Amino acid sequence: MKTTVLKNSTFGLYALLAFTILGHTPPGSHNKQAPLEPTAVQTPDVAFQHGERLTYKIYYNLNFIWVPAGEVTFKVFDEGNQFHYQAQGQTYDSYEWFFNAKDQYDSWVDKNTLLPNYSERSVNEGDYHIFEKITFNQTGRKMTVWRAPKRGAAEEKTEHTVKADCNDVLSSLYNLRNVDYGSQQAGYSVPFRIFMDKEEFPLKMNYLGKDSDKKVYKMGRYKTLKFQPEVIAGTVFKEDAKMTVWVSDDANRIPLLIESPVSVGSVKMVLKEYWGLKYNFDAKN
Repeated sequence: MKTTVLKNSTFGLYALLAFTILGHTPPGSHNKQAPLEPTAVQTPDVAFQHGERLTYKIYYNLNFIWVPAGEVTFKVFDEGNQFHYQAQGQTYDSYEWFFNAKDQYDSWVDKNTLLPNYSERSVNEGDYHIFEKITFNQTGRKMTVWRAPKRGAAEEKTEHTVKADCNDVLSSLYNLRNVDYGSQQAGYSVPFRIFMDKEEFPLKMNYLGKDSDKKVYKMGRYKTLKFQPEVIAGTVFKEDAKMTVWVSDDANRIPLLIESPVSVGSVKMVLKEYWGLKYNFDAKN
């Protein structure tokens, strides 16, 4: 079976696929500040830091015309014993005649394991609306989900068991940045698991090798690592869809460009601005 990160949302998919593949209040009673017992290998160092901010421009292609559709920004916050990741995406006003979207995702992860304790997502795309909260009991292999049409509305609570440690969508993007792909041969793949839409998905990130002079629109040329993540055939992707991701070949490993066909047309996501990188941006030629 092919797999991806979001099955039901086109703009939201690309707002969150900046690595692999888009007014929240603190969780409070969901124990945001209490880390879980480590269930994975300790992580002594990471490729990002507090204050990192990456903004991407999203383009949609239909009939050979690339249309600027919107932007998504990813942020990292250091909150003591946890990292807080956040992604916010929104379509441009000029694109809203065709499709209107405003999404936000938040994830709080244990610093030692980089596994999530708690996550939220607020998705508003056309007529599709959802507000969701998830608590991750990694040691007990149990996920608790609260869902509502919007924040503050009546929530439906469900519980789900999983087979192994799971990331949410957002935490998986940051976790994958810590893998040293550059020392591997083309064909190397990294397995990981995502819990989303009340299901557990075993996925793989496939490494295709290096591209030492990749042009990124309006940003210049870069030394890159090239990837092809698995996708789920369905609403967004066709059965034979091939997504390609280029990541900076340096210690930051930030996504620079993502291209993929979708069910109608194609989409690409291009790095527009960056702030607060942990390491020198050595990938730029």
